[in-house]
Amino acid sequence: MYFWVLLAIGVLATVSFLWQRVTKGGIQGLYAKAVASLCFIAVAVAATNRNRSFLDFGSFMLFGLVCGLLGDVWLDLKWIYVGDKDSYLYAGFLFFLVGHICFICAQYSAGPFNLKTILISIVLALLIACIALLIEKPMKMQYGKFKLIVFFYTFVLSLTMTTAFMFMVVTHFHSMWVVMFVGALLFLLSDLVLSGMYFAKDKNTKFNIILNHTLYYLAQFTLATTILCAR
Repeated sequence: MYFWVLLAIGVLATVSFLWQRVTKGGIQGLYAKAVASLCFIAVAVAATNRNRSFLDFGSFMLFGLVCGLLGDVWLDLKWIYVGDKDSYLYAGFLFFLVGHICFICAQYSAGPFNLKTILISIVLALLIACIALLIEKPMKMQYGKFKLIVFFYTFVLSLTMTTAFMFMVVTHFHSMWVVMFVGALLFLLSDLVLSGMYFAKDKNTKFNIILNHTLYYLAQFTLATTILCAR
């Protein structure tokens, strides 16, 4: 019961944040974003409480989501304190990277891994990270001094998705890993939009802001829901 109530509150908080972000922005938008992000943590807490058999999995997921909230704050401060934007961008990268490491740890705490699934997921993630660098010029982006961290972050982000994909295949599409894969895929698509907003000209539009955050919050709420699906 609490899970579904908190999920509904989270959806309303996300819609409220999107309205604040595109109409006012600034510190008010940051406050609204923090509340929306707090909601996906609350959903994860409710899911962990309801599915206590997978406490290790839920704990890792929770810590990853907390890192997501902190990453959200740093990235929004980038727009408010423009003079320190590079520092806030690095901080955002770092906290989201740690968050995805937590998601990967959660997967390996509950997933049916072996040497084959590990190697294939790593190779696929490396391929995606290489593609991210190769599309820089075709997409008219300029990573500049952030190229290395973009590569490493994309690799770790993609590894969350490819690991979930391999576990999904091995378990014959168990709902837990299907949900985890969908959440990770939404996260990857969100960051693809965000890359254009950060590293290309004239792409920080209201449409992209809404698209990026819609994909992002769908991803985080979906990942939080994975805890409930753990079996």
